[in-house]
Amino acid sequence: MHTSPEAREEAERTLIRRRRTICFSVACIYLLSIFGLRTMDKTEEGKEQNLNKVIRKFYYPVHSILSGNTSNSFQQKLYEEARTVFLQDKSSDLLDHNELKSIWMLLDRYQIPGVSADEQLINYADFRSVGKMAGEKYAPYFTAKVYARLRRSDPLGKIAILDLFNYIMRKVWLKQTRIGLSLYDATGQGYLRESDMENYVEELIPTLAQLEGLEQSFQPFYVCTTVRKFFFFLDPLRTGKIKIQEILSSGFLDDLLELRDEDLPKDNQIQNWFSASSALKVYGQYLNLDKDHNGMLSKQELLKYGMGTLNQIFIDRVFQECLTYSGEMDYKTYLDFVLALDNKRTPQALQYFFRILDVDHKGYLNVFDLNYFYKGIRNQMIEHNQEPVNFDDVCDETFDMVHPKDPTRITYDDLLNWPRTHRLKQTICSFNALIFLSIDHRYVCMLD
Repeated sequence: MHTSPEAREEAERTLIRRRRTICFSVACIYLLSIFGLRTMDKTEEGKEQNLNKVIRKFYYPVHSILSGNTSNSFQQKLYEEARTVFLQDKSSDLLDHNELKSIWMLLDRYQIPGVSADEQLINYADFRSVGKMAGEKYAPYFTAKVYARLRRSDPLGKIAILDLFNYIMRKVWLKQTRIGLSLYDATGQGYLRESDMENYVEELIPTLAQLEGLEQSFQPFYVCTTVRKFFFFLDPLRTGKIKIQEILSSGFLDDLLELRDEDLPKDNQIQNWFSASSALKVYGQYLNLDKDHNGMLSKQELLKYGMGTLNQIFIDRVFQECLTYSGEMDYKTYLDFVLALDNKRTPQALQYFFRILDVDHKGYLNVFDLNYFYKGIRNQMIEHNQEPVNFDDVCDETFDMVHPKDPTRITYDDLLNWPRTHRLKQTICSFNALIFLSIDHRYVCMLD
């Protein structure tokens, strides 16, 4: 039986369609086997178990990559390498010493004499001209916004060349420091953990001229002393990490890097928490308190701190609220205690002591809390042959002076917003309880 040409063509087209269908099916089966697709179980339990096998996971959060929670170590190495290249690229965009020198010479060429002989000014037109001549790398420092920010009281709107150059220097330093800190950001999330900060400080020590004679055995304690100040003030919620941006804006890093100056006056060193003399003094006090030489402080040992004005009730509360090991305080916890006492006027210190005074963790102080600490202070006054003050008078004066929103309780916000809070903070830290403020105004005068 002969078939027409049209029928043969139709048969061939049908065969081609079947072949394509078979090839497509084979390709689908192959691809599905690659991506882990399996036949779903009929039961609900089987469906849940195989749900994650439909498409293989290809996205992993950065923190899981860096923490080693993925089976692919190549991803971790790739991320670390990419971040290093990125930071190096950002570092190359910074102005080096020769470029800063050349921009100063260019600005000096366009200077306009000011009222005084030492004053060098520049107008906006020349400011823009210098920016164009300097090149694209300098463009961020020669914008209208920068010029407006640096304007002072000049009637013609000119700015000081020195102010502009200092602004450029400061910006370069901040970017350079941020890149340096980011190299220690192990998670790549824009913050440093305590271990990251310790690594940074440890590697920074050889570059600080004022720490040149620091003994190797003391370096771990110096690192701990240094890092603790950053975390006490910049991590009040005790999350264990600090944003790099907050480190740069705090000013603490300026104090630390000030130790690069070989000719730093001794007065500045004494006032600088990060200086070798200051760190040795704090650590020496800790060793002197440690009478049994076990490297930890007991309640009785901490009771001898300072001039011996701490009372037993307050010390008990400190040990209840702060981290201790077998009922004793380590050096890191002791540093928090010292920082709170040495910085009595700061919100962080107030928060530290408020947590101790808030016996039942209610979020506020009431008459019970005041009376609880009053007992310890009353006993202390009797020991020093002082006449105890009536508690009702103490309580009434305290609430009158703080003037809280709720007349029956004092919150942390009440203390923080009170116009005379600075006196209250001083009193809390020195006499270990809020109620001592209202015993007599003479104490406030003595403290101030």
